[in-house]
Formats: sequence, structure tokens, C-alpha cells
Amino acid sequence: MVDTDHILLEKDGDVARVWLNRPHKKNAVTPELLYRLDEIIAEVDADPNLKVLVLRGVNNTFCSGFDLDILLKDYVGSTNAMDVAVLSAKVCDRLYSMNTPSVAVLEGYVTAGGFELMISCDFAIAVDDAKIGDFHIRRALFGGAGPIYRLPRMIGIRKTKELMLTGKLLSGIEAADFDLINASAPADKLDQTVEDFIAQLTDKSPFMMKLTKMTIDRGLDADIQSLMVMEHLAVGNALQSEDGREGVTAFLEKREPKWVGR
Repeated sequence: MVDTDHILLEKDGDVARVWLNRPHKKNAVTPELLYRLDEIIAEVDADPNLKVLVLRGVNNTFCSGFDLDILLKDYVGSTNAMDVAVLSAKVCDRLYSMNTPSVAVLEGYVTAGGFELMISCDFAIAVDDAKIGDFHIRRALFGGAGPIYRLPRMIGIRKTKELMLTGKLLSGIEAADFDLINASAPADKLDQTVEDFIAQLTDKSPFMMKLTKMTIDRGLDADIQSLMVMEHLAVGNALQSEDGREGVTAFLEKREPKWVGR
């Protein structure tokens, strides 16, 4: 386990478990935490043995947002006020765009910057009584790392406006009904729900995981004809890959595939 004051990285077999580690501030984000998360993203993506990143907060709280003491001291009313948004957006976009699939595990408060981290992950699983929402408008602030472009693509314009304009918080159960997360579970079943979910990711070809994730991420950003060309190229890459050959061969030979990641 790699330890800093703000964030922990644990390599557990083929799973990278990343823990936000500021329990005295409900795991509130700092610039240092974001810089370290950026490094972790690069480290995980470069490690062929890691097949999924799980992002979580210590002490049963995910993340309450950017540390408001730091925001007030270093950014509010300052000429570098936009710097915090630029940094947050860059790191969240790297989390969203990384080759390795990511799963956010949501407990306690998942608000503001924590909400932005959550919607930057590929998947999210919450405890039933989590408190999930953008929340910025309650403090007359504006989210700078994804709500206006990630959220509508997930849940549509009307539900996005409902969350962002009211500042309401959803429970895990409500967030699942809102199509904001993948699943919700009681506290005593959360860990097993997470493990069952990530098991569906770690047994797949890393090469095809990367290719499929990359193309899905672009699916709403181009016209259909351009996406068809991208799809054709992806099919060609899959059929020429070693994992593609192994997947077909293993099926025909009625055995489990052995992926090589290319």
C-alpha cells in the first residue's frame, strides 16, 4: 500500500483500490489529492496486471467536495480562482478517459467535487443510505469538473436540471432509480455487491476492455456515419488481436480463455 496524507493506493491482485483519506474533512478534495490521483491514474493504466480501479473513501464517506477552507483561503476572490476548476476538470477527465475501468463505491456524502469524481468513473455502486448530489447551488457555487457535460449524457436534461438547480441529495436507492448509479445495497451487503460487480470486469480481455470503453465514451460525441467508421475500425482491431483469436478458440474448444492483453 502506498500512503500519502490525502490518498491511499492498494494493489490487491488485479484490482487497484484507491482510498480518499481525509476523514476529518469527510474526505474533502485538495489540490494535493488531485495531483496524487492524477499520478495514480497513470500508474494504474501502465500496470498490465491491474484490471480495474475501485475508488472509495475511508470512514464510510466517499467525498464531500472540495475543501471549503482551502477554497476560501486560496481561491475565492483571487485572480487564480479558475485554477481550481482547471485542475479538477483535467484530473476528472483523465479518470473518465483512462483505459482501465473504474468503479466508485459510494457511502456517506457524495457531493460537489465528490459527485464529480463519481460521475467521472465508469460505474458506481452505493450504500442504500448514501447522500448523493451535485449540491453546488446550495452554496451559490458552480461545479467545474463535469456536471454540465457528463450528467446530461447519463440521465438526460430534465433530471440534470432537477439535481443541479435544486441541490437535492439522493439516497443510494433513489440514485439507482434515477439511473445515476449502477446499483445500491444495504450496508452489510455493500462490499460483496462491489466484489461481485468487479468480478464481471476482471475476467475480460484487457485489450478489448480498453477498445470497447474508448469507443463507447465517444458514442455521443459524433455523427452516426463517423461512429460507424470507428466501429468498423474497432471490429478490425478486435479480429486482428491475439485476445480476439483466443476468445474464439477458447469458445470452440470449450475452455476458459487466457488473455494476453493484445
